[in-house]
Amino acid sequence: MEHNISLITTIAAALGLGLLLGMLAVRLRLPALVGYLAAGVIIGPATPGFVADVALASQLAEIGVMLLMFGVGLHFSLDDLLEVKGIALPGAVLQITVATLLGIGLSHLWGWGLGAGLVFGLALSVASTVVLLRALEDRGQLDSFNGRIAVGWLVVEDLVTVLVLVLLPALAGPLGGKGEGVDNGGSLWATLGWTLLQVGAFVAFMLLVGRKLFPWFLWRVAKTGSRELFTLAVIAAAVGIAYGSSHLFGVSFALGAFFAGMVLRESELSHRAAEETLPLRDAFSVLFFVSVGMLFDPRVLVEYPLQILGVLAVILVGKSLAAFILVLALRYPLNTAITVSASLAQIGEFSFILAALGMSLGLLPVLGQNLILAGAIVSIAVNPLMFKMVEPIERWVLRRSDLARRMERSPDPLAELPANVTHERLTGQVVLVGYGRVGKTIAAELARQGIHYVVAEQNREMVEELRRRDQPAVAGNAAEPAVLIQAHIARASMLVIATPDTFHVRAMIETARTLNPSIQVVVRTHNEEEARLLREETGGTVLVGEHELARSMTRHVLDGLAQVPVAAH
Repeated sequence: MEHNISLITTIAAALGLGLLLGMLAVRLRLPALVGYLAAGVIIGPATPGFVADVALASQLAEIGVMLLMFGVGLHFSLDDLLEVKGIALPGAVLQITVATLLGIGLSHLWGWGLGAGLVFGLALSVASTVVLLRALEDRGQLDSFNGRIAVGWLVVEDLVTVLVLVLLPALAGPLGGKGEGVDNGGSLWATLGWTLLQVGAFVAFMLLVGRKLFPWFLWRVAKTGSRELFTLAVIAAAVGIAYGSSHLFGVSFALGAFFAGMVLRESELSHRAAEETLPLRDAFSVLFFVSVGMLFDPRVLVEYPLQILGVLAVILVGKSLAAFILVLALRYPLNTAITVSASLAQIGEFSFILAALGMSLGLLPVLGQNLILAGAIVSIAVNPLMFKMVEPIERWVLRRSDLARRMERSPDPLAELPANVTHERLTGQVVLVGYGRVGKTIAAELARQGIHYVVAEQNREMVEELRRRDQPAVAGNAAEPAVLIQAHIARASMLVIATPDTFHVRAMIETARTLNPSIQVVVRTHNEEEARLLREETGGTVLVGEHELARSMTRHVLDGLAQVPVAAH
């Protein structure tokens, strides 16, 4: 009896060829994902030779998206999302609007209708969360302030895309497609209302029920002592919640998995859950990039070069420039603006879903899908390189542009301490850089001990909240001398750098030592090699998170043993 082994064949070909070409790409000093994309093109239907099962590869890639988004949720709490709502919500909506209008304008030049232009523009406006996560993880910036803004921005984009995917069939008829359309404005508003109700019901269910139920369930499984059952429980929760949310509430698999991770993060086992699922997330992320390559027809590059250049101009320049201007307009630092721009300079999974829906509704031509795929592959391939250029571009802009330097130092009430802060609170104080999970814990203990401190934080909403509580705080990147000067670093006794972003640590310490040579410096890091270099270069106290946890546990064990009678030892 013959067996259908197309699933095994597809996985073996995708992972095997992905490994070989990924290694080759790394040897050529290119991102490994370029090799994965090339592997997909080679085993895809548009190239001669072996052809893998495209449908199966797409489903495997969907699982990869679920697991990756679940991993993001495990690291990204609801509080993190609310912290960046002031920039992520307006930023994502305005950036989608600008990119969609650019796509409509470009398609109009090619003679396409409004419906085709709308789908095309929306597809170009939505960046890939999978690609962003890979870039942030490679740079160790997933938990940084800029990383939280970028992830929050894309979560808002995903929510907007969910609404679009539900509304598009209802609007297909009036836009020239073959959908059922809407009879009147009331039907459209009813569809929109029902969609918002579904999404709201899902979010409410996850926050009110899932936030208690799923962590409790994870603890019950952990108590069995079986590692296999724990891993199975985590994977089942990620995939099961994603599937259930899609069928019961009409949201996407990716969004459902993201919220599953967010609620499971409430459990103290969230770190273990992240570690247990990491190998599967990595393997399925490779399948995602391979599946993207399989959909691509290389002939488009030769037959429609000008159209592809136009698509890339919208993705790499148009929407990134719009985001850059918006972030600066909201008074965030230049580094944040450039990082967010680099994060958005690509498209991915939701773009493919929008394109497929547009074609099924008769709105988007086949050429439109191929152009979207070409733009996705090229933008995904160059996106890691754009991230590498963030720091050099920032230095170049500040060196060459008087306007940029003035904007960095532009009058901003949050960038200066209030005049009513007393002299006593600004003498011998601790300057605390970063007010995330670690920073908040340090601040709480300093307050309990009656020690004065000043917070330097890039999150403007957080600075406003601190000032409402009468806590001295300044907004801005502490790598800029003006920020530490406002925190009165010259009269401080200690500089505590609690932010996970280690790229600017050296600049912070250099400024602090210049203005206050005797100041003590304490830095956090999660990387042993980075800790060694910082100790050698700065002479400060550098604490590695895992080491400090081990020391605390050891002290607790020894203290406990000291209370046990000697005979029991």
